[in-house]
Amino acid sequence: MSAMLILAALLVLIVVATGRLHQHPFLALLLAALLGGAALGIPLADLPKLVGDGFGTVLGQIGLVIVLGTVIGVILEKTGAAVSMANAVIRLLGQRFPTLTMSLIGYIVSIPVFCDSAFVILNSLRQAMAQRMQVSSIGLGIALATGLYATHSFVPPTPGPIAAAGNLDLANLGLLIGLGMVAAVPVTLIGTLWANRFLHEPEPALSDIAPAPAATLPQAEHSATPPGAMAAFTPIFLPILLIAAGSMATLPGQPLGAGIAATVLTFAGHPLVALTVGLAAAATLIPRGSRLTGLGAHVAEGLTTSAPILLITGAGGAFGAVLRATEIGTQISELLVSLNLGLVAPFLIAAGFKTAQGSTTVALVATSALMAPMLGVLGLDSDVGRVLMVLAIGAGAMTVSHVNDSFFWVVSQLSRMPVALAYRSFTIATLLQGLTGLATVHAMAWVLL
Repeated sequence: MSAMLILAALLVLIVVATGRLHQHPFLALLLAALLGGAALGIPLADLPKLVGDGFGTVLGQIGLVIVLGTVIGVILEKTGAAVSMANAVIRLLGQRFPTLTMSLIGYIVSIPVFCDSAFVILNSLRQAMAQRMQVSSIGLGIALATGLYATHSFVPPTPGPIAAAGNLDLANLGLLIGLGMVAAVPVTLIGTLWANRFLHEPEPALSDIAPAPAATLPQAEHSATPPGAMAAFTPIFLPILLIAAGSMATLPGQPLGAGIAATVLTFAGHPLVALTVGLAAAATLIPRGSRLTGLGAHVAEGLTTSAPILLITGAGGAFGAVLRATEIGTQISELLVSLNLGLVAPFLIAAGFKTAQGSTTVALVATSALMAPMLGVLGLDSDVGRVLMVLAIGAGAMTVSHVNDSFFWVVSQLSRMPVALAYRSFTIATLLQGLTGLATVHAMAWVLL
């Protein structure tokens, strides 16, 4: 039980350091790994190597994938491709179901683009749709935000799910993408239904809006002539199709045979190769006259954006390596078995992290590192089991968004919502989404396990 108390103290350390003391999650996770390893009895001479190996192993698995996915997102943002995708969805669905249209736009755009940036990019479109359809921009803001939030928490190449997959030793990202997109559908729809309650919400006066914390609202920036819809969608769907084909080629029974075609698909379907192809497709969206210089600038920005995520992910891997090297995994496994919580346990842990410190990515990283040693005892030591674990953690990691979450301020400020209204609309929406995600993962487990 002493190990359990040490673990509880480490979790409190991470939450307090990131939430109350406003320290970077990288530092909090690294300190938790070092202090936890010493407190849990790991020889001090072995501890630095264990921490370093845990850091490097996770980054070796998914570090380049995170970087490539982030760079693709930056290019889609800066070239206006995200707006092109949104306009294509509007043309497809029309104006009859405004919240459903906005939710679907968010569902698609947030697969490669961070939800904070995506909301800023699509904000003018949301306002124009509200005026065109004569509905409240607040209702459309909730619909857009919840659509963005669903795939942000469930579907690679968003860094959070990729990092969780790395911590859980899940190599089959194609399976995670497929099941993640399925799980995100009901989560998106519950956000749509909740947003309908605010379709006729009166627009608040500017004086009613509390200012956001400094530096939380990014700026939209994109090309004056955005690319066509097909070109805009290609950098997203091409890697997804390649990863799916590669996963199919490696299925038991070799449904695609064992010849050169299967070998090529297996190679092209590796997430690193597939996202490199996606990056090449995204590069064609940059205007031809400035393609080389533009690509260099966008890659540099993507590297800058992904660097903190890589550090958090690596530190989470170090924390997980320390936990796996001690008896804490056995003790927690025995406790979880006695309580019979199953997939509810990672959901509750991730929800605690999210609610306390605000970051969905940190909640995904920390919880997946903690749960990795428990996969076997929970009966989830398989590709499908690992995917369900990632999704259960993702559902918890969206529960709930409030004032310590930068996305809360992006949504509330750009939608002109007072804090009280943002709590009543967006925060409750994320609670409903998280609970719906948990129910969806349980239904998938019942079918797949």
